[in-house]
Amino acid sequence: MATNSKTTRKTGPVEVVEAVASAERAPAQITVEAKKKILFVASEAAPFIATGGLAEVIGSLSKAIASSDLYDVRVIIPLYQDIRKEYRKDFRYIGNFTVQLAWRNQYCGIFEYKAGNVTYYFVDNEYYFKRPGCYGYYDDGERFAFFCRAVLDTLGYIGFYPDILHCHDWQAALAAIYLKTNYCHRKEYSAIRSVFTIHNIEYQGKYSLDILGDLFGIGDEYRNFVEYDRCINLMKGAIEVSEAVSTVSPSYAEEIKHPYFSHGLDPIIRRNEFKLRGILNGIDPEYYDPATDASLFANYSSEHPENKAVCKEELQKMLGLPVKGNVPVVAMISRLVAHKGFDLVREVIEQALRSDMQFILLGTGESTYENYFSDLMKRYPGKVVSVISFNADLSRKIYSGADIFLMPSKSEPCGLSQMIASRYGTVALVRETGGLGDSITPYGAGGNGFTFHDYNANDMLYVLFEAFGIFRMKDEWAKLVKKAMETDFSWSTSAKSYEGLYHDVLNS
Repeated sequence: MATNSKTTRKTGPVEVVEAVASAERAPAQITVEAKKKILFVASEAAPFIATGGLAEVIGSLSKAIASSDLYDVRVIIPLYQDIRKEYRKDFRYIGNFTVQLAWRNQYCGIFEYKAGNVTYYFVDNEYYFKRPGCYGYYDDGERFAFFCRAVLDTLGYIGFYPDILHCHDWQAALAAIYLKTNYCHRKEYSAIRSVFTIHNIEYQGKYSLDILGDLFGIGDEYRNFVEYDRCINLMKGAIEVSEAVSTVSPSYAEEIKHPYFSHGLDPIIRRNEFKLRGILNGIDPEYYDPATDASLFANYSSEHPENKAVCKEELQKMLGLPVKGNVPVVAMISRLVAHKGFDLVREVIEQALRSDMQFILLGTGESTYENYFSDLMKRYPGKVVSVISFNADLSRKIYSGADIFLMPSKSEPCGLSQMIASRYGTVALVRETGGLGDSITPYGAGGNGFTFHDYNANDMLYVLFEAFGIFRMKDEWAKLVKKAMETDFSWSTSAKSYEGLYHDVLNS
């Protein structure tokens, strides 16, 4: 009769063999925790295609989260016609399948691109996305409904089921909604948790209830998720079904609880306040670095800021302004729309121009403002330059060459321009709303810029004149410029906050 060697011997080769075999059969005592899987769902992402701050957030936040060994981070966006060719040539075709959207059966191709620790996926359908730009089409509802269905079908096709499906703004809202409706009974989707981020509550994805089933493929049993104010509201639906909701600054999270800022959604926000969190956006300090930026006339840093004066002089020459180092250059880079504060600027800018200053504007938007600022340049030659266009290279030159960056928004969920300007040593003057008030603190309180509270043109003008006074105090101004440049606007702090949010969602 054979004996159990582990009970009859204390040492020897047999025990060694059996111990190894036993160890192979037994579960490991020390394990390395598997990476948490995060999928960002968005309508745009830098550096591939960008129409505004959303793209920069997706590009920068995903990279910041992926820098941790704890996360497997991936991003999925539509494959637009305008995606930059320098990246498109390196996309890898994975395959294709059919997406069912209500009664439609549509082709969907998937392409992959890897950069650093982030994997990007691109949803291809030429009928929906082979068009100039990203938005503004009559069938945007159908286009992004297809995209969101394609996102969830892609998970099964590539075998990647995330722990967190992080959806951004109304264009991605249906991904969170479909997850908790059409896909909720599929076992492989049941453990996925969704986070929905509101970048701008003004744009909510509103459609007639008549097309709930025919266009979006959502049954009447789920109608209550998306119905609001007698129509479909996709942002409302994503807020209702997601485990957590975030906004892009702490102040904005508070503001949207009130009718003045919420564009009608404040009852929904207050009802879901328990899962709302405000996390301030950041910027990529390597992408926006005056020490290495090739667009600048000369490079500089907070430790060696001398060449900022060169950037100012060359900018003045380029735009046909008198070269005056002792005259403050005030700049605005923005879409020309009312909520960016242009009604305040129009009300008092000519009073400001009576003092010794120069004003530079870059942007496009509403014809009322385009015409006004074009005319202002004609009436104030040598003091005003209005460039009615979008020019990324010129924007960098303005960020580096101006002295004061004016951003008097009526509402601003976060804002990135004030952070970029500060990074380049151009002191921000902002209204205390949303992320502007969270990122810029007043000079008089030892802060990194200038602020005013009420949405009032004379208050803005008063603070602008205060900034001119400090500008003439060269030593004080140099200290303020240094403080602005050294303010930490990187994603490191924000990324940790999102990691905390993910942890809470997965452990709730």
